[in-house]
Amino acid sequence: MILRSTLALLFLVAVAGPVSAEDWTRFRGPNGTGISTDASIPSKWGENDYAWKVELPGRGHSSPVIWGDKVFLTSAVDEPSQRVVLCLDAKTGKTLWERRFDYTVHKKHNLNSFASPTPAVDAQHVYVSWSVPESLTLMALTHDGRDSWKLDLGKFVSQHSAGNSPVVIGDMVVLVNEQDDAEKVKGDGGGESGVSYLHAVSCKDGSTVWQTPRTSATVTYSTPMVRQLPGGGTELLFNSQAHGLGGIDPKTGKTNWELGDALNKRSVSSPVMAAGLVFGTCGSGGGGNYIVAVRPPVKPGDKPELVYKVTEQANYVPTMIGKGDRIFVWSDKGIVSCLNAATGEVKWRERIGGNFFGSPICIADRLYCLEAGGELIVLSATEKFEELARIPLGETAHSTPSVADGRLYLRTESHLYCVTGKK
Repeated sequence: MILRSTLALLFLVAVAGPVSAEDWTRFRGPNGTGISTDASIPSKWGENDYAWKVELPGRGHSSPVIWGDKVFLTSAVDEPSQRVVLCLDAKTGKTLWERRFDYTVHKKHNLNSFASPTPAVDAQHVYVSWSVPESLTLMALTHDGRDSWKLDLGKFVSQHSAGNSPVVIGDMVVLVNEQDDAEKVKGDGGGESGVSYLHAVSCKDGSTVWQTPRTSATVTYSTPMVRQLPGGGTELLFNSQAHGLGGIDPKTGKTNWELGDALNKRSVSSPVMAAGLVFGTCGSGGGGNYIVAVRPPVKPGDKPELVYKVTEQANYVPTMIGKGDRIFVWSDKGIVSCLNAATGEVKWRERIGGNFFGSPICIADRLYCLEAGGELIVLSATEKFEELARIPLGETAHSTPSVADGRLYLRTESHLYCVTGKK
């Protein structure tokens, strides 16, 4: 058990770089799992118990990322139309610096924002991504807010605007750029077709490491995670309508395996792993959501296997939590399920109500998720359903909580809250 834990830690360091156990460097934290072991974070608190609360310029749905004592996040101001990159002091919430970048107001989904992609951060830079129809931007700023590099990745064709977050993998930044195809979305106002690809660039200077062409179907908002291969090495896991579930070699961008017909609708949530299986979801605002559990290849040449499918109360936008031998599914319409990850057997399923566009995170044995109306709901992450708390924040919230160094961060559209755990 000790050896296995040590190897797992070394694996995470190898693929993600020298990340402190107390940092939260990307959407849903370490390797996108959404899991923290910080038992100091409380399960309930009152209005006067926040370490700090700050008003943000403009509005947005992105989540904060944390490196040391710095919190980075994005927002968007209406007039003048500017996207904002912010750096806050983690202990006080004081703004250390902000940078503003002009953008052109354009069509988006009414539930999206102009600051939805979550940044990524490493020891040198904070990386941000956003789009206008004319261009998809990926940019690196230093920790003190200076320009390092900026890329224009060409047109971004999407009826709903951007939501795809960059991630740092070793010494690379990886961004999913899967765009709309006119034929796939024509019933929803689609026009031209986008040029889709997976893109990996150098953290140091933004130079291209590899670019893997992808088929366009519907724009993909999921972010990849890393899988350790049984025979050694790693691969990146992706999910989308056009390519289903698949594994990519992080060194070359080459496709290791793919179950291309696994997902027949848009992918918004990100892949997760549990019980040796890879899970992905797809769906639409009109329904038809489902989850697939796929057994990935053990060795080169093996074929992926669809193990089972979940169609009842499946998630569309929120990403699941894979913890031990369980999967926790938080549906958009407020029904939460605990499943046996290996078989799909329902351990419990309860209606908690509300609408959800952010994803849950798991701290110790508790699930934390923000309801769209601005209420944080805390549940027990065990095989017995238990509601632990409902904490009102009083403002629309579509973001995912973040946690680092004994602090829980909750972002509503225009405020950021910090809850400090007991140490």
